[in-house]
Amino acid sequence: MRIGAHVRLDGDPIGFGEKLGADVIQMFVVDPRSWDKPVPHPRTAEILASPIEVVVHSSYLINVASLNNRLRMPSRAAVAQQAEAAAELGAFGLVVHGGHVRSDSELETGIDNWRKLFERQQDKGGFAVPILIENTAGGDHAMARYFDSIARLWDAVGDYGAGFCLDTCHAWAGGEDLVGVVDRIKAITGRIDLVHLNSSRDAFDSGADRHANFADGTIDPQLLAEVCSTAGAPVILETPVDGLADDLAYLREVC
Repeated sequence: MRIGAHVRLDGDPIGFGEKLGADVIQMFVVDPRSWDKPVPHPRTAEILASPIEVVVHSSYLINVASLNNRLRMPSRAAVAQQAEAAAELGAFGLVVHGGHVRSDSELETGIDNWRKLFERQQDKGGFAVPILIENTAGGDHAMARYFDSIARLWDAVGDYGAGFCLDTCHAWAGGEDLVGVVDRIKAITGRIDLVHLNSSRDAFDSGADRHANFADGTIDPQLLAEVCSTAGAPVILETPVDGLADDLAYLREVC
């Protein structure tokens, strides 16, 4: 069982992980709200030498599914660039949100745009690390909010080696029951490569992506522990920092 957290101090990611006693950390390689190109991390050697595993989360602006060329094209470039930067840190994957389109009539094209991302990169030798598509919480025209949408997306990208990141807050807020969620998503994707284990500040099916600590959230902690125990994948907490240590301690006790 590999359990850790998203790094709050990108300048010293390994130090942050060591302080928590984490087995794995998640970090950004660019400002997540920018289109910046990654630059070498000043602590690359330390990150590579550490026994703490690393996964990278892509920037939030990326929307591979978009029909808007001004958004889709830089998104494709950013995924490739950030995957390269993740590989330089020895990361085991790059997490990318499923994205969205503007109407139901665009959904099939959005799915096809995801397929083209993998198809075109395959012609260049593939991505430097596996791309882990993450389910999202809101949006009526999201690629990966509802599990039936994820199934349609997986029909297009599954054969290209796409990985999957299950976020419990996103599933809950998106209206997907967490009881039996691991079996349900594995029946669709055949895999879970990473878990974002977060409680939610909001009610079931709210569509709101607001994470909470286990003691304060609306999700039964026992449900979260069940996902942790059964997913068979590394677990990253993205919960508020004030209660993060308590969340980790709870998981280590029950998982």
